[in-house]
Amino acid sequence: MKSKILIIAEAGVNHNGSLKKAKKLVDIAKWAGADIVKFQTFDASEIVTKSAKKANYQNRSIGKKKSQHQMLEKLSLDSKMHFILSNYAKSKKIEFLSTGFDINNLKMLLGLGIKRIKIPSGEITNMQLLEFAAKQKLPIILSTGMSNLKEIQDAIKILNKHRNKKSSITVLHCTSEYPAPLNEANILVLKTLIKKLKTSVGYSDHTLGVEASIGAVALGAKIIEKHFTINRNSLGPDHKTSLDPHQLKTFIKSIRNIDKALGNKEKKVTKSEKKNKFFSRRSLVALKLIKKGEVFNLKNIGAKRPGKGISPMKIYTLLGKKSKYNYKIDQIIKKK
Repeated sequence: MKSKILIIAEAGVNHNGSLKKAKKLVDIAKWAGADIVKFQTFDASEIVTKSAKKANYQNRSIGKKKSQHQMLEKLSLDSKMHFILSNYAKSKKIEFLSTGFDINNLKMLLGLGIKRIKIPSGEITNMQLLEFAAKQKLPIILSTGMSNLKEIQDAIKILNKHRNKKSSITVLHCTSEYPAPLNEANILVLKTLIKKLKTSVGYSDHTLGVEASIGAVALGAKIIEKHFTINRNSLGPDHKTSLDPHQLKTFIKSIRNIDKALGNKEKKVTKSEKKNKFFSRRSLVALKLIKKGEVFNLKNIGAKRPGKGISPMKIYTLLGKKSKYNYKIDQIIKKK
């Protein structure tokens, strides 16, 4: 059975600016069983001032010496690298995706043939980017870290105003901290998003474990995104809060398994259960020797396994009636 959950292995900037490492991340994502391998596409000068400080988690990972601009310059891939990487992913039969942080970079990604557009949490208030993305005839994935419900609704209004009706929107719940504390995951909000937004929902998981994502799938998430890296001890802002290759593989297997376990909302006897009903349920049987013409009562009939005869639920319909046959002890009462 094909999984209904789309799993995005978020390589992000964990290539540290190296095309060789980026290719290795593609290999890992494919090996682990992800549907999509995703990177991040940006020009440092386009998204941050030269004096902008880094976030605390970035300072913890790589120190305070370099500015956010300097850090991002070292973590970007140029257009030629993107072209090579996109083709490499295609050769490995895994979908290539990257988050475009501005219109020009998104245009470049569209030229590479991406199948969907990912809008990052930090750009949810970037009206021009939202408008441009909406006008493309592609599904849109909108991350919502650091957002309240009204901000999400405002972004959805912009997307709906401009988007092609054939395109779809999936809203990803996210807690934008690295790692995100489990007590701030708030995955129950997925129910609110489904009810209020009338869109498909997903979860971008920044926690260290797998529990939040598994819970999100159970609550209706159709897309799961998780950061991974080649080596968690590498120098860079996201490595320590990412999964290593084997953790990623285990994570994806867990999501696939919970997807299988969800089933549907109908309560019915399953295919594998049917054969066990005979052994586990009871039938009405003779508790004593019963002669033909003898009246059934609670002392001479009762319920024992196996379950191939009359259901014990019908015992009161037999009481007071005369037996049509002779029965030995433990013999199953005949239906006719």
